Amino acid sequence: MAEVTVWYDSTCPLCRREIAFLRRLDRGDRIAFVDAHGPEAQSCPVSTEDLLARFHASEHGNILSGAAAFAAMWRAIPLLRPLGEAARIPFVLRLLEKAYLRFLKLRPRLQKWAGDN
Repeated sequence: MAEVTVWYDSTCPLCRREIAFLRRLDRGDRIAFVDAHGPEAQSCPVSTEDLLARFHASEHGNILSGAAAFAAMWRAIPLLRPLGEAARIPFVLRLLEKAYLRFLKLRPRLQKWAGDN
């Protein structure tokens, strides 16, 4: 059984690439990757609009978003676990969240680039 559930945007080329990479790293099947556009996403308590606007994950029944959601996913992958554990430190999580917010501003351009390649 998966430790973490991650909702992702299957229509986003950048998201698809990232999820494909993370699936390869998740050799223990600790993460359930759920397409935010698919029927399985209906069980998520977060609206589809919110799922598409910001990264979301569930860890131990807690819904997380942004950097906290990434950190939960990282903790489920042995290779990335140290980064995920470091994000438990409030200062580190705040820095990661600031970086994530900057990424969100660049996301439209990055999606276009990922779709072109």
